[in-house]
Amino acid sequence: MKAIRVHTTGGPEVLQMEEVPTPTPGRGEALVKIEAAGVNYTDIYYRVGWTKAALPFTVGVEGAGTVQGVGPEVSGVKEGDRVVYTGPLGAYAEYAAVPAWRLVRLPGGTDAPSAAAVMLQGMTAHYLCHSTYPLKEGETALVHAAAGGVGLLLVQMAKMRGARVIGTVSTEEKGQLAHEAGADEVIIYTKVDFEAETKRLTAGRGVQVVYDSVGKTTFEKSMSCLAPRGLLVLFGHASGPVPPFDPQILNAKGSLFLTRPTLGNHTATPEELNDRAGDVLGWVASGRLRLRVEAAMPLGQAAEAHQRLASRGTAGKLLLLPP
Repeated sequence: MKAIRVHTTGGPEVLQMEEVPTPTPGRGEALVKIEAAGVNYTDIYYRVGWTKAALPFTVGVEGAGTVQGVGPEVSGVKEGDRVVYTGPLGAYAEYAAVPAWRLVRLPGGTDAPSAAAVMLQGMTAHYLCHSTYPLKEGETALVHAAAGGVGLLLVQMAKMRGARVIGTVSTEEKGQLAHEAGADEVIIYTKVDFEAETKRLTAGRGVQVVYDSVGKTTFEKSMSCLAPRGLLVLFGHASGPVPPFDPQILNAKGSLFLTRPTLGNHTATPEELNDRAGDVLGWVASGRLRLRVEAAMPLGQAAEAHQRLASRGTAGKLLLLPP
């Protein structure tokens, strides 16, 4: 089968299309024929070595398709089931052997590209505003990269919970997308200082929570946007990892809280995984949650997809389609 492999960490050029043996599902695993793989910042973190994996490896942590066979001691899925998953490496390929408990059946009428476009980013948005900081009606959240893959979904879910949403984006076009997703206010950070504008929009009080996937370039100002005892949720580092800092800063800025959550810790059991995925996929199937796919590209264009995502010029989801 064809797969996108990494033999040494580095730039997009290390992503190589290769012929490798089709995996055989082991104990507790199912073989999935991948119809669509999601492209995520997590994939970039693995590629550059910020997240460690034994070399060589097949890239990709999100895929959707059809079960082709199962290994010993598998229950819950069978050959022919339409499924989606996120977590294990190996989705940038024609086939992947996946722990069966990670597979979620697709609701009727949901196609593989839609499922791959929402599984990781949708469940991320879900845990952010339902678990990490369960937004309440009338509270205000600042969402960075509000027109990105997670951002557009997080804005919609935050509005479902009755929150006021301030989003940051880089362009007028992205600002329109954030408004259409439900953002009450949009800050174009390339034109105005997002910290000063957030303070203006909240009459100097600040926000209860900042959802920050950007990292290095936004971290300090994100803290300054918080109301006393507010929470900074750092769930990514698209601009680079945040350098070490003095925790005393949290005290000085108002007894703030800081957390660095991951999706894996919020889908650690089959019950929690299926609850979150059930909400997200159900909202997509009912039309309550709207998806935006920026592009669906052939598997061989993985390097270009990574370049597009890293440029932070995309709005919505990028997908790779195996042959």
